[in-house]
Amino acid sequence: MKHGKKYTNALAQVDRESLVGVTEAIEKVKALATAKFDETVEIAVRLGVDPRRAEQIVRGTLSLPAGTGKTNRIVVFAAGEAAQAAREAGADEVGADDLVAKVAGGFLDFDVAIATPDLMGKVGGLGRVLGPRGLMPNPKTGTVTMDVARAVGEFKGGRVEYRTDKIGNVQLRVGKVSFATADLVRNVHAVLDELVRAKPSSSKGRYLLSVTVSSTMGPGVKIDPARARDVEETLTSATA
Repeated sequence: MKHGKKYTNALAQVDRESLVGVTEAIEKVKALATAKFDETVEIAVRLGVDPRRAEQIVRGTLSLPAGTGKTNRIVVFAAGEAAQAAREAGADEVGADDLVAKVAGGFLDFDVAIATPDLMGKVGGLGRVLGPRGLMPNPKTGTVTMDVARAVGEFKGGRVEYRTDKIGNVQLRVGKVSFATADLVRNVHAVLDELVRAKPSSSKGRYLLSVTVSSTMGPGVKIDPARARDVEETLTSATA
């Protein structure tokens, strides 16, 4: 992939072999963000798992303490009272057979899909459309539930889904460059704590293999996995 001059200049300011603490990494990412828009800050974590084994797929949801800086567009597959509750909670699209048909026809302008259990038989037919995009509702992520109003509220308020890809990476948005350093640090720690909590019992050896943060248009900055969860040291330096 060919990069522009700004990216090349920013890359020259990053030691690709150096491993730093969370606060230093966030400060470097913020300093190197030169785009004219408020860039998204992302974290990429390589886990010591084998995602080819079903029991080592790491997935779930978590709430970022400082939010994501983005309001998710949410669709809800529901009927009756549950559909009305979803609408009142602020869902962007709500429906049953009509929404299934709309998605099957190519509608994918949303970030999260939620469904009531009784409609999963029909939503399951959208697997080829929703699955590859990570949008298929799943009980493990709280997106198959009768309490759709609560789920909509949580995902509108900063709750995010995560899942290992085919090589064991988890990538998540943790905020915007405009966020205070301390807020981004708290979000990073929330992600790492959640991933460690979700560690499969069958995963042996090193688990956090690598941790990298970057902005939309900037280069990645590597965090030392051994220091990444040192909350006291990190937050002290972030608020100093």
